[in-house]
Amino acid sequence: MNSDTTRRFKRAYGLDEIALVPSDRTLDLDMVDISTTIAGITMKAPIFGSAMDSVISPKTAGLIGKHGAVGILNLEGVQTRYENPDEVLKKIASIGKANYVQLMQSIYQENDIQDELVIKRIKEIKEQGVPVVVSSTPQRAAHLGPLAVKAGADAFLVQSTVVSINFESKTNKNILNLADFCKSMPIPVMVGNSTTTSVTLDLMRTGVQAVFIGIGPGAACTTRGVLGIGVPMATAILDAAEARDQYKKESGKYIPIVADGGIVTSGDICKSLACGADAVMIGSPFAKAKEAPGQGFHWGMATPNALLPRGARIEVGQIASIKEILNGPSNTDDGSQNLIGAIQTALATVGAQTIQEMHHIQVVVAPSLLTEGKIYQKAQQLGMYKK
Repeated sequence: MNSDTTRRFKRAYGLDEIALVPSDRTLDLDMVDISTTIAGITMKAPIFGSAMDSVISPKTAGLIGKHGAVGILNLEGVQTRYENPDEVLKKIASIGKANYVQLMQSIYQENDIQDELVIKRIKEIKEQGVPVVVSSTPQRAAHLGPLAVKAGADAFLVQSTVVSINFESKTNKNILNLADFCKSMPIPVMVGNSTTTSVTLDLMRTGVQAVFIGIGPGAACTTRGVLGIGVPMATAILDAAEARDQYKKESGKYIPIVADGGIVTSGDICKSLACGADAVMIGSPFAKAKEAPGQGFHWGMATPNALLPRGARIEVGQIASIKEILNGPSNTDDGSQNLIGAIQTALATVGAQTIQEMHHIQVVVAPSLLTEGKIYQKAQQLGMYKK
């Protein structure tokens, strides 16, 4: 923490304030490879589905996996609290705006996590022949981690709104020693979320195999409004990439970073990769799928917090299938479908054959990116201004 009494504000940039600059070459699409390896899992596309109840169920994890990405199941959500989560999800989707927080608080507090359901849900994903990645908060990781291993998970994500290795408590109760946890787990451990170079570097030194980057920009997240905490994503990714490169120099190990939050369109994914991300995690784009468990609604996992809810239940609609969202064909012009095709096209257009090469593409600050020449789209709510 900076103790300097003379404080200076650093300018930080969001993804909608930057643009990619074409290089001196372009490529044919068949020369582009957008695959990436995170925590030992080779992914055809650099996309994770967010560990949120409105996004990932065993069914959608399977569908996302079969179409080239990886869905992360939250082990503290309704899937592991209720034998029949579809009934609960229907209640959340059907209640009015005035009462959804109270309903969700009761749903997530009435039933505790059941070990047998944790094992069952993981096996349901495993049976579909796709990678199984699951998540929990640091407070429950010591218990849920071994259960995930027992059930056959391939990787484990320890995730909270903000994470660091320097957590202090009067009681020292439920404090997770991340380095010890990584050593004890026979499967790769990932952690999130961070936004700074120093914290990201500290986390990498614990033995994690990926760090998730982003605090507060998610479509359903209200952390920035409730707590005032967050760093715009372009800057957060850039700072985390600096930590990754520094750790590579000191250890010889390359630890990927995953941009998580505020990524709504295919253009946002491409800009995240250019800022230095090795992959992204997206929620609302998948919540719009016809198969999504949120049934046209999306909410953050901090929404049902008993003391201080930090998430809204937003209506996102149902626009297409998971296949169409990932692989097309797209029936819209707003960057919400055929995400994989858009990433491939962006790399080819700027002359990057791989995601690693994408990290070196020139990026410029472009405040007018979303407005320049777009008067008719804005007036008619088309394309980049579609609602």
